[in-house]
Amino acid sequence: MQNSRFIPFRKQDIVDICSEELNSSTQQTSFKQFCDLLVSLIHYDYHTVLEALKNNYAPFNPNSDTRILTLVSAEQKAQCQREFAKDFAKVLNAANFEVITNEDLQDALNEESLFKVRLEVEFDDFEEVVFYRRGESQLTETITSFWGLRKKPLHFTNYDRVAVFIRFKDSAYFEAKNKTPLGFEPSSTIVKLFQNVPKADLEMLFPNSEVRMRPIDKAIIGSSALIGGAVVLITKLGASILLLLALFAFWGGFRSEAVEMTQQHFITFAIGMGVFGSFIFKEWSKFKNRKIKFMKALSDNLYFKNLDNNAGVFHTLIDAAEEEDIKEALLAYTFLLKSEIGLTAQTLDEQIEHWFKSKYQCDLDFEISDALEKLERMRLVTCTNDVYSAINLEHAKTILDERWDNLFQYN
Repeated sequence: MQNSRFIPFRKQDIVDICSEELNSSTQQTSFKQFCDLLVSLIHYDYHTVLEALKNNYAPFNPNSDTRILTLVSAEQKAQCQREFAKDFAKVLNAANFEVITNEDLQDALNEESLFKVRLEVEFDDFEEVVFYRRGESQLTETITSFWGLRKKPLHFTNYDRVAVFIRFKDSAYFEAKNKTPLGFEPSSTIVKLFQNVPKADLEMLFPNSEVRMRPIDKAIIGSSALIGGAVVLITKLGASILLLLALFAFWGGFRSEAVEMTQQHFITFAIGMGVFGSFIFKEWSKFKNRKIKFMKALSDNLYFKNLDNNAGVFHTLIDAAEEEDIKEALLAYTFLLKSEIGLTAQTLDEQIEHWFKSKYQCDLDFEISDALEKLERMRLVTCTNDVYSAINLEHAKTILDERWDNLFQYN
C-alpha cells in the first residue's frame, strides 16, 4: 500500500520533537520563537484563502443566514462555483488528501458492505462528483449472519477522513425526468466531511442514496410469506375454497351433483378471508418495517461519521492544510539546521521518513517538494548545486519578523 502524505501528529507535537533534536537549551528557546513567527505567517496566508472560499461559496451556500444585497446572475454564480472548486481542491491537496478514483468508487459499489444494507445511487443527478480521502488502514471486523449463529472475519480498507464535493444538475434536468429533488436544490453544490468510512461503504455518503432490500432479505421475507400464506389458506380457507370450487364446477356444467352453500359457509369464508387479509397486511408491514430499520441504521451510522457540512468543511480543511504546511516546513528546516554540509532534496526526504519510521514506527511519504518550496519562498534556506542548507536561527527569525512587519505597512 502506498504510504500517506499525512503526518499523523499534532502541530505542537512536531514543534516539541523538532526542538528536542537541537543541541542546546538556548537553541531550543530560539527555535520555539522561530516556530511562533512561522506559524503566524502561514496562518495569515491561509486566512486569505479562507476568505476567497467564503466569498465564492456565498452565492450557493445552502445554510446561509445573511441577507443578499446584490443579486448574482447565473453566469456569475457558475464562475463562483468554478473558482470555489479550484481553490477547494488546492486546500485538500495542501491538507494531504488524495482523490478517490472512479475505480475505487466502483469497487465500493461491488464489494461486500459492512453495513448489511444495499444502497442505490442515481449518478445521473450529479454534474460533478469528487471524493477525497486521507489516512488509510487495513482493518478486520467480525460479521454475523443467520441470527448470530455464523461468524466470519471481514478484512476491509478504512479511510480515516473522507471529503465529498458534489454539484447537482440544473432544474431543467429534474423537470425533464419529472423528478422532485429531495433534500437538495438543483444546481447547488454541497461539501461534506466524514470520518472512519470503510471503502466498501462509500456509496452511503451520496446525498441521494436509497435503501434497497438485499436479495437475502427478500428471500427471507418472501419464503416466510409463502409458507405462512399456504398455512393460512389450508387451515382457515381450505374447506370453504373446496366448496366454492365445487359450486363453480356445478354452475359450469362440470359437476352434476348440486352444491348447497349455507349461511354458516359464507360466515366461515368471510372469517377466513379476514384472517388471510390480516396476514397479507402483516407481511407487508414486516417488509416496510425492515426497510425502516435499515434506513435508521444508515442514519445512525452517518450521524457518528459526519464531521462537518458545507461552509464548516472548508473551515476545518483550511485548519488542516495550515497545520500540514507548518509541520512540513518545520521538519525540513530542522533536519537542514542539524546538517553541517547541507542535504539534497532526496537525502533530506529519506532522512525524515527514516526518522519517523525508526523513532515513531510511522510510515509516511513526506512531501519534500512542498516543504522546500515553502522554505525557499520565505528565504529560510539556500540552494547551491541542488544542495540545500538552512540559514541560522537568529537570521531566520529576523527574516520572518521583517516579513511580518511588511504585511502591516500601509502606503
